Amino acid sequence: MTLVVGSKGQIVISKEIRDKIGIKPGWIALEQLAGDHVEVYFVPPEHSRSLKGALLPHVKTNITPGKEWHEARNKAWDKEARNKIMGEKQK
Repeated sequence: MTLVVGSKGQIVISKEIRDKIGIKPGWIALEQLAGDHVEVYFVPPEHSRSLKGALLPHVKTNITPGKEWHEARNKAWDKEARNKIMGEKQK
């Protein structure tokens, strides 16, 4: 598709492409010079919907706030730290 650049350097992205990628009004367009062309990446705006419970179907355990939660968090941090250290040693 050929586009004509307007007097302010603007182009219109075709409806077909907008629909295929899912671009909506209000999205942020990030541009980057890549050699002799421009790459444009689109990012949706922040939303105000709550994500509370979004992972609930994927959670296999229920940890209540308090000591049990802190122990689980510390165990996860320790495991991730060991993984990172072992990964760096293998480089």
